[in-house]
Amino acid sequence: MVKGTTRQVVVVRNPDRQFFEQAIFLLKEDALEKHGLGERELLDEARRLSSCEISQKSRRKPHSPAFWLGLGAFPVAAGWLLTILL
Repeated sequence: MVKGTTRQVVVVRNPDRQFFEQAIFLLKEDALEKHGLGERELLDEARRLSSCEISQKSRRKPHSPAFWLGLGAFPVAAGWLLTILL
């Protein structure tokens, strides 16, 4: 919890999204002065960031149960093979 601090925020509402109804961006204290951005450019950047697709790596499908079965069966089979050979 932040007490005694005033922060500037940009709220982007996007009803087209399946899971999120809005994105909230906290501005750095010197964002407007340091980069010389106007409110319009700042809002456009917030919209651009909120519409970015999630990277392919984080959107991978989970492995099927057959994969996990095979992954668990391999060490068991290797252990049995070593037991038989030794």
